[in-house]
Amino acid sequence: MVARYERIADELRDEILAGVHEVGSQLPSEAELAARHAAARGTVRQALAVLVAEGLIGSRQGARSIVLGRARSQSFAELHSFAQWARANGYRFGGQVLAQRRRRATAAESARLGTEEVLDVLRVRSLEDEPVLVERTAYASWMTEAVEALPPDCESVTEALYDSVGLVFAYGEHLIDAVAAGARDARLLGVRRGSPLLRQRRITTTHEGRPVECSDDRYRAGSVAFSVRNSIGANPLIRQAGDLRSRP
Repeated sequence: MVARYERIADELRDEILAGVHEVGSQLPSEAELAARHAAARGTVRQALAVLVAEGLIGSRQGARSIVLGRARSQSFAELHSFAQWARANGYRFGGQVLAQRRRRATAAESARLGTEEVLDVLRVRSLEDEPVLVERTAYASWMTEAVEALPPDCESVTEALYDSVGLVFAYGEHLIDAVAAGARDARLLGVRRGSPLLRQRRITTTHEGRPVECSDDRYRAGSVAFSVRNSIGANPLIRQAGDLRSRP
């Protein structure tokens, strides 16, 4: 059963994505939304918090919420897989493994994962039937057999590995930057070579801190945005200088 606040959030999200509420405009007040939906103001506040976490609106105590954008947004406040995020937001999604092989780990992979061999997986993810993400993932050798057993079109690797071996992706470290699309990424994502891609490099571990995977994920420009919520007391975002010598 869908919670009341989730239904309100769904309706407001649909209105924002449809352009009913323009970027920069104010949403109706909590009192007005509560009256429209015959709900308590606390329920409306929960719905608005969902949209804040998605980066669609900005909220400030004592003021009406402002529409920030209409981009699909994923928050780093919680660790979710692409599939979990897409399903939670009502998007059609899919995935397909294009290549998979065991190989010797690079020096960097060995340092991050603590293994001499990795399972190298190239996967393309789709959203609303369009390719939006190319994933290049190196799995630690202790995960090889479990990942190889998954079907090539597995929608959620995270959920499948939990169901099959009880694995929980507990912690993640993310590094975000932009790169130009190489020939292969351009072909897979349907963009021109040299087009900007949003790159997320990540390492995930278990609750015990055991490394599971390191990945280089490249999103087609305009397909997904990431949101980070911080405050004067807690800042999860660290700015780092890029390597101007690096190339995709």
